[in-house]
Amino acid sequence: MEQEQAARIGALKSQIARLHAGPGRREKPGIGFGVPAIDAALPAGLQGALHEIVGTGAETEHGAAAALFAAGILARARGPVLWVLEHADLFAPALAGVGLHPDRVIFVEAGRGVLAAMEEGARQPGLAGVVGETGARITLTASRRLQLAAEASDVPVFLLRRSRVFDDPRFAEANAAVTRWRIAALPAGPPLPHAPEVPGLARALWRLDLVRCRVGAAASWVVEACDAAGRLGLAADIFDGSAETARDPVRRRRA
Repeated sequence: MEQEQAARIGALKSQIARLHAGPGRREKPGIGFGVPAIDAALPAGLQGALHEIVGTGAETEHGAAAALFAAGILARARGPVLWVLEHADLFAPALAGVGLHPDRVIFVEAGRGVLAAMEEGARQPGLAGVVGETGARITLTASRRLQLAAEASDVPVFLLRRSRVFDDPRFAEANAAVTRWRIAALPAGPPLPHAPEVPGLARALWRLDLVRCRVGAAASWVVEACDAAGRLGLAADIFDGSAETARDPVRRRRA
């Protein structure tokens, strides 16, 4: 009995220590992007904390780019992912297309209980991450609960917000998210920058806005959407007409 009580007390002390740990004392490194321009704005990567992602334009309602952005990030982490939805409207093969295989994902259709399910999942340290999609209003109290749960377990939590109203004023309300992202789908460029008349589909483009970062700087980028391994590519040089750059995707990503 005494050993059991000591084990419980030890576990509780570990949770409290993680809850109060500063950025430099975390057990797990943050998830980086491998793109110097983006990583410079996030010196510690995406930590075990609450991160908000919102689409703009048509993406505000459908949230496809936001979902793929979160999936690409977690594709580069290890472990299972809890994905909580209000309705079963997620296309799992699309997640696999950016490197997050459905076998790694635990899907939960929670209706109005998305936030409660996210909070419960965020308390499980064995998860690679928690994703929740919701159109509900997020109060400051609710977001703080998610943030505290994420800090305690060191699990990144991604809150994907959706609305039928473009520029929903609720998205401007304060919450406890450590980073807040806005993402918009842009028209893709030609498949070969030096031969725009050649038909075909180029890699999709996103406008990625980091509108708030507690431990870094706000910034904006135009990026190539996540590839099959979940990696983004900086799109600054896509339209420069350089055949050499077009043939070398690694160089294009690191430009």
